[in-house]
Amino acid sequence: MDITVIATSLPALARDLGQDPITLKLALTSYVVSLGVFIPISGWVADKLGARTIFRSAMVTFMLGSILCALSDSLGTFVAARLLQGVGGAMMVPVGRIIIARSVSKAELVRAISYLTLPSLMGPVIGPPLGGFITTYFHWRWIFLINIPICLLGLYLAGRYIENFREAHAPPLDLQGFFLTACGGALAMLGFSLLGSDLVAWYLPLLMAAVGVIALLLYARHALRSEHPLLDFRLLRIPTLRASVLGGSLFRVGLGAVPFLLPLYLQEGLGLNPFEAGTITCASAFGAMFMKAIASRVLQRYGFRKVLMVNAVFAGMVIASYGLFTSATPYVVMIIAVLLGGFFPSLQFTCLNSIAYADISSRDAGRATSLASVVQQLSLGMGVTIAGLVLQISHSLQGHASIAEGDFWPAFLVVGLFSVASVPLTGRLPRNAGQELTRGNAESRSGNAH
Repeated sequence: MDITVIATSLPALARDLGQDPITLKLALTSYVVSLGVFIPISGWVADKLGARTIFRSAMVTFMLGSILCALSDSLGTFVAARLLQGVGGAMMVPVGRIIIARSVSKAELVRAISYLTLPSLMGPVIGPPLGGFITTYFHWRWIFLINIPICLLGLYLAGRYIENFREAHAPPLDLQGFFLTACGGALAMLGFSLLGSDLVAWYLPLLMAAVGVIALLLYARHALRSEHPLLDFRLLRIPTLRASVLGGSLFRVGLGAVPFLLPLYLQEGLGLNPFEAGTITCASAFGAMFMKAIASRVLQRYGFRKVLMVNAVFAGMVIASYGLFTSATPYVVMIIAVLLGGFFPSLQFTCLNSIAYADISSRDAGRATSLASVVQQLSLGMGVTIAGLVLQISHSLQGHASIAEGDFWPAFLVVGLFSVASVPLTGRLPRNAGQELTRGNAESRSGNAH
């Protein structure tokens, strides 16, 4: 909810902080920077200190970051508070997946992933209209204060229901790898995010991005030589995990741009107020919830490989179609399009998140989760960065005094093509990939029916 609730408030937040709305992509990418830095050690820390301990500590950190966001009075302090929020998020998401992977059998994994994501789908339903309502009728600062009661409830539930999983023989922490991934991920993401802005000298973003990419390449070399690397790229030899991580990264670039680009377009391009934009944006969550209910049956009938390939094309087409919205487009038509924009990605995410664990042992679940989560989050952040950069270029080339309706369609087209670009990678999967997952799910339903 925190991710989607802020999306509809970005234009108002930008005006309050005296910034251009496109510049506020830093509010989204700064959060992802923290994820990229701290997710790599989340699996190791959970193995060492216990999953429940880290999960609850992450909630406290996230809550503190939310309070500081509400108190921010400049872009610098707001970005710093979002970085702190990201530290909490970096531990919550992958540790939650580790808990699931170690709690259920592979036969139940598809259903477990679906159940895991169903409650989180309420966030995208509630977030955009709530953020728009608060921004329109109250103040954007209240958006972050609503996280406090949610985190307090989460702390209680985690303490009561989650077992404190530990790995008896956790390997030593790869400190060199942590330094290289932290510097590389942070500098690369911030450098790319600052391209085209006037916040710093023109050469600094290029320098940051270059140093970040070099650090990441040095880490790749280090990882292949280390016995216990922080992010073990050797796991990518497993075809199902490779398809989930690499094919999924391209798909997530496209999807990561939507929470930033669509609300901005509806408000700055089409002139809707934050509440109206929020009610349209939240339609995607209803499409996602419907797909979650039938995802396992679709996978059982068509298989992971075919679904991942065909569905990515549909999802990319829907995302690109958002750029065809105009001020004359009927409200109902926009709702239907955004509804489909939740339907197809929801199926894709269920496939990608489930097949990642199809051939992973319980012992490797933590390492696989850390690797998959880092790539996923950086891909989502790159989606925001790429969308913002294309929007800036389109705006400059068309010479509008301020952001206009016609500036947005190239950005939607580009991010839509990224989703389609995942097809060649997922198409390399064997035809029977993930068969054990769908067979186990079908047998479970059959047993329940009897």
